[in-house]
Amino acid sequence: MFLLQGAGWTLVLSLIAFVGGGLLGFVVALCRISPLRPLRWLSTGYVQLVQGTPLLILMFLAYFGLSIVGLTLPALVAAGISMTIYVSAYIGEIWRGCIQAVPRTQWEAAECLALSKVQRMGLVVLPQALRIATPPTVGFMVQIVKNTSLASVVGFVELARAGQVVNNSLFEPFLVYMLVAGLYFLLCFPLSWWSRQLERRLLVAHRVEVAAA
Repeated sequence: MFLLQGAGWTLVLSLIAFVGGGLLGFVVALCRISPLRPLRWLSTGYVQLVQGTPLLILMFLAYFGLSIVGLTLPALVAAGISMTIYVSAYIGEIWRGCIQAVPRTQWEAAECLALSKVQRMGLVVLPQALRIATPPTVGFMVQIVKNTSLASVVGFVELARAGQVVNNSLFEPFLVYMLVAGLYFLLCFPLSWWSRQLERRLLVAHRVEVAAA
């Protein structure tokens, strides 16, 4: 029962990371393709910095580092902030690549229709980029779920930490961690399967469009 509660908190933290990281990652993706050079430089520096920093260090900085300046955050908040920052850098790069993967002719056609930049992005480019981005985004959600295990270092009781607590009581590491691994598999396998299905559908749809053209 305690392991199931830990799995529930793993899902909560994963949802916080995905929603927060997705919103911030969308901003990062738009800044990465912005015509304004300072925005591109800042967003590129942000991505490089976050991707070059281990998530574990971000956890320590959010939980222990901020306490030095008198700001003490609950474990869930610190873990959520760390995961949000971490996810935003990777999601932002995924979505940036998908936006730029939209054929240039689509951008030019939208421009020929005298659409504004916002209209071109919202009505023409983003709907096509969304279809391209869905499979890798769903696939990355698996990494988000697994990376929540690092939240145990700041005292947050998710699935991995719950396994440690149960093992300290039962002293049956093989049994306990097999159960933990099984629960992680049950959380991650549906996402992996869904990602593969979406990728196949995208490939089929692309072939149909090419044949029709």
